[in-house]
Formats: sequence, C-alpha cells, structure tokens
Amino acid sequence: MIIPAIDLQAGKSVRLYQGDFNKQTLINDDPAAQARELEAAGVKCLHLVDLDGAKKGVPQNQTTIAKIRAAFNGILEIGGGVRDLDRLSHYLELGIDRVIIGSAALLDPQFVKKALQQFGPQKVVIGVDGTAGYVAVNGWLENSKTKMSTLIQKMHVAGAQHFIVTDVARDGTLSGPNIKLLQALQTTFPKCNIIASGGIRNVADVRELKQAGLQDMIVGKALFEGSLTLAEVAEVNEDAG
Repeated sequence: MIIPAIDLQAGKSVRLYQGDFNKQTLINDDPAAQARELEAAGVKCLHLVDLDGAKKGVPQNQTTIAKIRAAFNGILEIGGGVRDLDRLSHYLELGIDRVIIGSAALLDPQFVKKALQQFGPQKVVIGVDGTAGYVAVNGWLENSKTKMSTLIQKMHVAGAQHFIVTDVARDGTLSGPNIKLLQALQTTFPKCNIIASGGIRNVADVRELKQAGLQDMIVGKALFEGSLTLAEVAEVNEDAG
C-alpha cells in the first residue's frame, strides 16, 4: 500500500528537505482539508508526523491531529514526540489507529517493550530513521552509533512487527529510495514488515520497491510535486487489495 504523508508544523502541512527544519515548503494551511481531499481521491491510510513534537520530545500539534481524525475515515498513523505510555494512550483514545515510536525505541527500549505488551504490534509501529545505515534521533537532529539492523533486531525480539525505515539523506529530495538498504533489511527480517520511506519519486520507484520485496511505502513530496499522482496511488492500492 502507498501511504501519503502529512508533516505537521505549527498546525500546518509542510515538507522538509532532508529533515532540515530550516528548509521547509508549505503544502497546505489546512491539513484536515488536505486529508479530506486525499480520502476523496481514494486514499485509505495517512501517515502523520508531528515535526514539532519530534524536535521537542512532546506532542505539539494535537488540536490539528484531532481535526484530521474527524475529517478522515481511513487508517491514521502518527509519530513525533511519543516518549511515554500516557501520550501513546492519548493518541489511541483520540482514535489514531497506529502510533509510531521513533527516538524512544533507541533511547528508552523498556518503554517500547511495555507499549508493545500493552497495545500489541498492530497499534505500535517502530520508526527507524537514519543515514548510512545508522539511526538518527530527536527529529533527526542527532546521529547515533547504532545500526538500523541492530535496532530492528532488538525491537523485533520485543514484539514489534512493523518498521518504518527512512533514509534521512533521501527524504524530501526526490532522489529515489535507498533500495539496497530497504531490501537488505527486509531480507534480514523476513517476518517483519519493512515500510519504505524517503526519496520515492514515481510509480517506477514503487514497482522497484515491490520487486525488492517491500509491501508498503510512504510518499510525500512526489505527490505534491506531481511526479506521482493520486490516481496512480489509488491504482496501486487497489491492486494490493
């Protein structure tokens, strides 16, 4: 399935270039209206990122997120600043279907284990972001010395099944996904669902990812630049059943 992304900053939908908060493009002043438009075009799942929350470590765009939930009837997943069970529970109570844990997977693995035990792997998704195969944390502002594969292995043992893998160097660049990395991770962890994110340009990239064994992928800039159309997204998602 192709999952469009809405990145939230100060209540608006924006796109960043390589995760740089100083290199942003305004996509829509009204993210809830954007969500309605995507649903009208046949989109059944949205990926929300609270950019301010990722940076500050505390969810920041909750009013906007509640409006998106009210406007969109499909599956909603959200990440950014989810560092404890209270915030995770709050999102689930708000009607969010899946909550993405990013930095905390590396910085507070005990919290993630508790979350997986309490809510299960269909509600708790692990976000693994990084560059050159190593994990980045805190809104991509800091690089760690932990390999992506090492983190996925630890989280899989803890019960996680779904991993959104983003190559920060490609995010927002339309330079193509890091197929070598994504395929290697999917091959290494065949029982996990590695969800591709970062750099996807067009339907040819989508096909190449599928051939590499990836089932799900997140797209952002390509949709808003027009190199991937909503009609193509709907067609791919329909084929996926």
